[in-house]
Amino acid sequence: MRSAVIADIHSNLEAFQAVLRDLEERGGADEIWCLGDIVGYGPDPHDCIKLLRQYRSACVAGNHDWAAIGKLDTSAFNPEAAAASQWTAGALTEEDADYLASLPLTLRQGDFTVVHGSPREPIWEYILSVQTAKANFGYFDSRYCLIGHSHSPLLFELDSKNSCRLHQLPEQLSLKTASRLIINCGSVGQPRDGDPRASYAIIDTEQESLWHYRVKYDFKFTQEKMLDADLPMCLVSRLSVGW
Repeated sequence: MRSAVIADIHSNLEAFQAVLRDLEERGGADEIWCLGDIVGYGPDPHDCIKLLRQYRSACVAGNHDWAAIGKLDTSAFNPEAAAASQWTAGALTEEDADYLASLPLTLRQGDFTVVHGSPREPIWEYILSVQTAKANFGYFDSRYCLIGHSHSPLLFELDSKNSCRLHQLPEQLSLKTASRLIINCGSVGQPRDGDPRASYAIIDTEQESLWHYRVKYDFKFTQEKMLDADLPMCLVSRLSVGW
């Protein structure tokens, strides 16, 4: 089975469309696994939800998905994220809101646990350090866990000696390993690793491999739409630099 792994689309329709085109050029996938934050920050929340729902997909909720429908207090958000969340709420249809409300916090897809933030705190916790990752290995029992939220492609490896190591996510990753892994495939719509290209992955369970891809898209067009929507300038400018 081939599954596309996407996370943190963040209402960026151009980035999402570019990823889907790239996916089709690479032979497509049987299913899309979406790791949350379909909406937030960007200018096209409704269209991104509508496009995702046209595919066979399994999706979990992210913090911005919950914030947009009032299930999460935005007082802990920075002012720009809170303003974008309020704008997003007004751009959703009732059907959009019902869909976001229906998303689970965690999913089990064979050998993979799927969450947005972390298995310990699916909505909010960031896994960016070895210490946080090691603690989270105790909160799922599958071989692998797929996460989003930090928008950075990272790999945490827990070996048979209970030693945890952090790596940058490689272009190709063999899943034929005795180690347990926490894998972040980066963000489709708002990368934060210094590379403005959209980020996603394809997993082939028969070949036991993961491929990580970066995809160029017309971020200037997205930025123009954000300006037209009067979304915060810092959210607009960060798309140019991937941060």
